[in-house]
Amino acid sequence: MSSDFEGYEQDFAVLTSEITSKISRVPRLPPDEKKQMVANVEKQLEEAKELLEQMDLEVREIPPQSRGMYSNRMRSYKQEMGKLETDFKRSRIAYSDEVRNELLGDDGNSSENQRAHLLDNTERLERSSRRLEAGYQIAVETEQIGQEMLENLSHDREKIQRARERLRETDANLGKSSRILTGMLRRIIQNRILLVLLGIIVVVTILTAVTFFVRGH
Repeated sequence: MSSDFEGYEQDFAVLTSEITSKISRVPRLPPDEKKQMVANVEKQLEEAKELLEQMDLEVREIPPQSRGMYSNRMRSYKQEMGKLETDFKRSRIAYSDEVRNELLGDDGNSSENQRAHLLDNTERLERSSRRLEAGYQIAVETEQIGQEMLENLSHDREKIQRARERLRETDANLGKSSRILTGMLRRIIQNRILLVLLGIIVVVTILTAVTFFVRGH
């Protein structure tokens, strides 16, 4: 399940980075391109909200004892989402002010506002870049953990196979020992039977000899 959450995390980081970049470009675009860009950003903001909802559902399925870290990350992402929406509103206001200034021929403090927006957007881009790097690091660490688990499983499988081989060898040795013991027991029984038969023959012979001897006298 955590792998699904991390996948949503990476998608969210990429999407918010694109939204931040587009928001910073809105005030500087020609009117027709601005309208298209605004519509595009609105669509991507909706996609980002849907990703947050999916991430929230994933967090709810995590056992309570392991949920704390993911809940903290979710709060951070929701705060980032709120900031993006605020920045987008400001960008649209700046866009409306710029259109009004173009119609009225009044530039006012637009250049200073644009510089301030550029600085703010640059900071957001840097934060988004750091989030992407963090997400990449998490993916690398997850891959390393998965590789270590596969190696451990491979070692365990080799141990199990060796144990099975030893069991087969032990079973074969037990089979040989059982056959040897059975043969020895059979020979012991045969020897005892032979001894009994010999005893009977000897007794019969003695009795016969005694009978002939008595009759002869």
